Amino acid sequence: MKEEFLHYLWKYSLYEPSSLIDEDGNPITVISPGEYNRDSGPDFFNARIVIAGTEWAGNVEIHIRSSHFNVHGHDNDHAFDNVILHVVAEKDIKVFNANNEELLTTEIRFNPELYRKYINLVNNPCAIACRDEIEGTDIFLLRSWLNSLLIERLQMKSEAVMKIWTATGNDWDETFYRVLSRYFGFRVNTEPFEMLATALPFRIIRKHADNRLQIEALLFGSAGMLEEGLFKNALSDKYYTGLIREYKVLSAKYSLRPIHGWLWKFCRLRPVNFPTVRLSQLAALLSTAGGLFSRTLVAYNVSQLKDLFGVAASSYWENHYIFGKESKRSGKHTGHQATDILLINAVIPMIFIYGRMHDDRKLCDRALNLLAEIDPEKNSVIRDWTLAGVVPESAFYTQALIQLTDEYCRKRRCLDCRIGSSVISSGKLLKNNDQLTLEP
Repeated sequence: MKEEFLHYLWKYSLYEPSSLIDEDGNPITVISPGEYNRDSGPDFFNARIVIAGTEWAGNVEIHIRSSHFNVHGHDNDHAFDNVILHVVAEKDIKVFNANNEELLTTEIRFNPELYRKYINLVNNPCAIACRDEIEGTDIFLLRSWLNSLLIERLQMKSEAVMKIWTATGNDWDETFYRVLSRYFGFRVNTEPFEMLATALPFRIIRKHADNRLQIEALLFGSAGMLEEGLFKNALSDKYYTGLIREYKVLSAKYSLRPIHGWLWKFCRLRPVNFPTVRLSQLAALLSTAGGLFSRTLVAYNVSQLKDLFGVAASSYWENHYIFGKESKRSGKHTGHQATDILLINAVIPMIFIYGRMHDDRKLCDRALNLLAEIDPEKNSVIRDWTLAGVVPESAFYTQALIQLTDEYCRKRRCLDCRIGSSVISSGKLLKNNDQLTLEP
């Protein structure tokens, strides 16, 4: 038996009400189970119960065995003095709070089928534990849950962004630059891109916004890619040596210290995604006139954002992937998929977070609507959900499904998931042949 399962039973009143009695056999009527508490202290705050005509208000503590109250040290903790009911699966001893007052302890009874279904879910080896039952889930419940999960995902991102915002002295442009740079790394080079954005502040780049060559020199130089010996074939390359000359002047002027060039990864990447090409594309983006973040905030549709973030590397990279080695000529634009990844993971969350910080509901709603305009993402997580019968129609729902997978399915938090809770509490397996197509 797991204690979290008893929490679930109590929270949703899935126990047998007649099983709740006091020492004299009086029934305990639950008016309100209370507010679930995940932090320290009693499990449920502000519960209300009635015993023999008297209403009691206070906290509820739940354990597998009553003796666990002492094992967990609650008998010496005054935070548990206001516990009005101790709910257990087995009452093996009497327990007392820190004031030496005996706690009213009652055993809870429930349908064992509920626990069996719970155990089957959490022990299911499939990526999606409820895969065989999910197609019968009520579509309104599913859509409501995914809407909540998307907000939860954006709020989680808000916490990370606000740390950056604080570290940058509450500078939104600097924060946006760092968040944006992170996602230019495409996971493989996320860390060096983050290090680069920290080593080269945006305030310096902003001073050279009208000179793309200088921005490229700042980026490539601070990235450590102009270090002697890193690209031996480039020593006679005019573009490469020109960047070195520019960076020597600028690094001396701003006291810049580059990160190590060997941090960048080229292996297992398509050449078009080499960090050299991506840095040139980032330079194009940072040379945007009128302020990149301010232009982002006034974009009203995805088309405007794609025009803004769909940039191309400089002409040198049309026939290069690395310094000093020519290749077949091709344009190095950020592709449709790469632009979508940038919008989904960096740009639109920043719009939402900025709106949330400024209590601007319209801006937050616009961010959600922008996600609904973008095609659904294609990855292994979304393929699993599609095979399970949940077919997302936009990035709005793929982001929610990724949140569901990362924070609930992989951690087997089925009791905290509205879908898992529905499957466990139902009296039958839910199956049908209709797919659940999710539309915003």
